[in-house]
Amino acid sequence: MITVTDKGAEKIREFLTQQQDNAAVEGLRVGVKGGGCSGFQYVLAFDQSRDGDQIIETQGLKLLVDEESVSYVNGSIVDFVDGLQGAGFKVENPNVVAACGCGSSFRVAEDEPQVSAV
Repeated sequence: MITVTDKGAEKIREFLTQQQDNAAVEGLRVGVKGGGCSGFQYVLAFDQSRDGDQIIETQGLKLLVDEESVSYVNGSIVDFVDGLQGAGFKVENPNVVAACGCGSSFRVAEDEPQVSAV
């Protein structure tokens, strides 16, 4: 359902190691919330699992996805990029049909207006 690149997994492990004393941290939460100029924004946070979460185990890591976000992030790839614009996690999502210019929000196909022939 969601995959993590080798670089992404390395950084997730690094952050989880830093959080070792925090028992509340179980894995990386991958989700979406409404907002931004295109409709949705990603939520990436180190968190514990909650009722209703899907827990995806990949490369020895746990990804936590809430029920509402599952259809929006299905098939996504989580990576870690380090470039001139800064460093951070990046989500490549096959469900995205449009994104804002700054790349912080997106729209998915089910949100596209339906056009009918007249």
